[in-house]
Amino acid sequence: MRKVTSIVLAVVLAMSAFTTVASADAKKGQKYYLKKLKVCKKDGLKNAAIFASKNDRATWASIKESGKLMDTWKELCPSGIKKFDNMKPKHIKNLYDFVWQYASDGDVPSCG
Repeated sequence: MRKVTSIVLAVVLAMSAFTTVASADAKKGQKYYLKKLKVCKKDGLKNAAIFASKNDRATWASIKESGKLMDTWKELCPSGIKKFDNMKPKHIKNLYDFVWQYASDGDVPSCG
C-alpha cells in the first residue's frame, strides 16, 4: 500500500510540474514586450501596462477567441508590425497572458 501511494504521489507531482512548464506566463509576456516591443513608444504606448490596459479582460478574451489578437495588437502598435509577424507561438501565448492579467480591470504591473 505504501509503495502504491508513493507512486501515485510521484505521478501527481510530475504532472503538475509539466503543466506549469507548458502554460503561458504573464511575466514572460511582460519581458517580451519590454525587450522586443519598445517601438510601440512611437505609437503613444509609453509602457507595457498601457498596452495591456487598452481593453478589459473580457474584451481581450473575446478578441483571442475570435482570432483577431494579432490584428488588434498591430492596430495598437503599428510600429511593431514586423515584431508581431515574427512572434513565436509561445511568445504570443505569454504576451496574451500578460495583457489579460494586466487588462484595464485586472492587476497593476509593478514596472514596465
